[in-house]
Amino acid sequence: MTSTKSLDNAIDLNDPQYYFNRELSWLEFNRRVLAEALDKRTPLLERLKFMAIFSSNLDEFFMVRVAALKKQVAAGVTKLSADGRTSKQQLEAIANMLTPIIKKQHQHFEKILKKELNQSGVHILNYVDLNQEQRAYLNEFFEEYIFPVLTPLAVDPSHPFPYISNLSLNLAVVLKDPQIDNELFARVKIPQVLSRFIALPEELRQTHQKKPGVWTGVPIEQIVTHNLEYLFPGMSILESYAFRVTRNADLSVEEDEADDLLLAIEKELQKRRMGGSSVRLEIEASVSPEIRSTIIREMTLEESDVYDIDGLLSLGDLMSFMALPLAELKDKPWNAVLPPRLSWLQENDGDSSGEGESFFNVIRHGDLLVHHPYHSFTSTVLRFISEAASDPHVLAIKMTLYRTSGDSPIIKSLIAAAQNGKQVVVLVELKARFDEENNILWAKKLEKSGVHVVYGVTGLKTHTKITLVVRQEKERIRRYVHIGTGNYNPKTAKIYTDLGLLSCNPELGADLTDLFNFLTGYSQQKSYRKLLVAPVSLRDRIIAMIKREIEHCRQGKTGRIVAKMNSLVDQEVIQTIYLASQAGVEIDLIVRGICCLRPGIPDFSDKIRVISIIGRFLEHSRIFYFHNNGDEEIYIGSADWMTRNLSRRVEAVTPIDSPEIFGDLQEILGVMLADNRKAWELQSDGTFVQRKPRKDEEVRNTHQTFMEMALQSAGIVDS
Repeated sequence: MTSTKSLDNAIDLNDPQYYFNRELSWLEFNRRVLAEALDKRTPLLERLKFMAIFSSNLDEFFMVRVAALKKQVAAGVTKLSADGRTSKQQLEAIANMLTPIIKKQHQHFEKILKKELNQSGVHILNYVDLNQEQRAYLNEFFEEYIFPVLTPLAVDPSHPFPYISNLSLNLAVVLKDPQIDNELFARVKIPQVLSRFIALPEELRQTHQKKPGVWTGVPIEQIVTHNLEYLFPGMSILESYAFRVTRNADLSVEEDEADDLLLAIEKELQKRRMGGSSVRLEIEASVSPEIRSTIIREMTLEESDVYDIDGLLSLGDLMSFMALPLAELKDKPWNAVLPPRLSWLQENDGDSSGEGESFFNVIRHGDLLVHHPYHSFTSTVLRFISEAASDPHVLAIKMTLYRTSGDSPIIKSLIAAAQNGKQVVVLVELKARFDEENNILWAKKLEKSGVHVVYGVTGLKTHTKITLVVRQEKERIRRYVHIGTGNYNPKTAKIYTDLGLLSCNPELGADLTDLFNFLTGYSQQKSYRKLLVAPVSLRDRIIAMIKREIEHCRQGKTGRIVAKMNSLVDQEVIQTIYLASQAGVEIDLIVRGICCLRPGIPDFSDKIRVISIIGRFLEHSRIFYFHNNGDEEIYIGSADWMTRNLSRRVEAVTPIDSPEIFGDLQEILGVMLADNRKAWELQSDGTFVQRKPRKDEEVRNTHQTFMEMALQSAGIVDS
């Protein structure tokens, strides 16, 4: 990138000292996730959930980000990151940062969480702590249910080291043949088709504490370990250790060379199932040096790729305990409400066949903002699509699907719409990471039902979340739109915070028509009436709006920006924000995850404040506010300020014209900026400090506040 200089200070904005490393910034985000698991104010099972999320997040980080860095090292890539590190230096920094964090995670689980769970009636026991009756039961369970699906694999000159599948849990077993007195090595894969934690029956739940409890059981690998003689009869079992390997799982598809993108993705998925190169080894800390070095060598890993675990491996499996019927150990259940303008849905089914009280009638009377999970996704977005599918006046439905649930009612509605004779077009993004297989299944099912399915624009991932409904109304055609910040997924809509605009604004309808033509045909549309579209206009407009605030400040006026997003990485945008800070623009950024911008540097970025909110729900909405000398503008959409979103994805960001919705979005930003319970402030050294309410200060928890506001707007008294 060309060097950008401040007109006043001639500062080189490309200087690495002004940027945080992307990978390390993400690890800081995951450290904040872990903090929820360590926080005693968080309900106990929710703490277990956050510990599982921390581990699952790390799995994906290694499969994608670490794998990419390793490929760069192997290919001899010399390009430096924005903070001036080589790929190898980044890998070293990741290992150095992660080692103590992972140690802390496992120590907390083994020494604190397990103890507190035990006191609450959830006994995750070690096999060695079981009484004779409990052992007898589990030994019988092993013989009947586990033993038949196990396959021990010997390793010797005639049996090469077996393939270790991605994220599988394994036992490295050392044996001795009494007849030849030689030590032998074997691998036993723990079957993933069985539960990770095996429960004891109610009559055997009693522990040494004499409390029967709600759940008592042990990890399956310990049951296998203590029954290895069944797998190796006649052998002496000397030792065994659990280990787990992570592999490169990113897809690599050259679209220009793929005649059939769907077929190309399917082939790549087969490669993923086989697994790419190894990128991480997790192994019991007590493993012998010989076994440790053998696995490292066979997996072609380095010492820095190894994480010694003192305790249970694969803590992502702890998520299963959220199914326990222990409401007192979880967050209070949240039941989403309807926006006040849709309250009539509670009294009737909203007949969509006429011009009475229907979803379309509501939208015609004014734009509608939905805020999930506080507003019901099912009764708003899904209702909008299902009504469109059955409404005889609807002529066409067009939408993008990036991720959706496995049993998606949206798919059923789209199929029903096609069967009802409507023109239905769906853009299915086959390259949505780790949802490729699911999306392929739905794409085939939609095509068989008569839906026109397309896979987007070559070289671009379609990330925008948009729906267009074309409806015949008396003597005219009217277009209804939904423009959202999140996926059309009713399951994640319960735990992700997202926004959606429902409108029949003619200009937005025309823009979405043009955008769908770009996605499905050969359109080279370069300008839109209201939408900011990537990769066409979004980057330039963001830069221009930031520069507009700079110009206002230079004229002695007020400059103000508030932006909420998941990640801030793009160097050009960051440089422009730095220039805005130096010009006096007051900037508040709410960034959930990666933030490569360095705030708080005197006379450079000291007008910039960055917070991250981590809590009950995953912050996913994007909101962008610009003061514009009092002629304020606010936008919502699907794009983060990352290079991939601005340059390599199709994104749509919409301005908000409704004064009421404008005020709602300002209130949302205000609530988050005032948070003193779940907000973390980014320091100039890259660390985050969690805000704490003062003794005389009211606790302001963003998610709790929005739940209370939603209940109040619906006229519901929270009991």
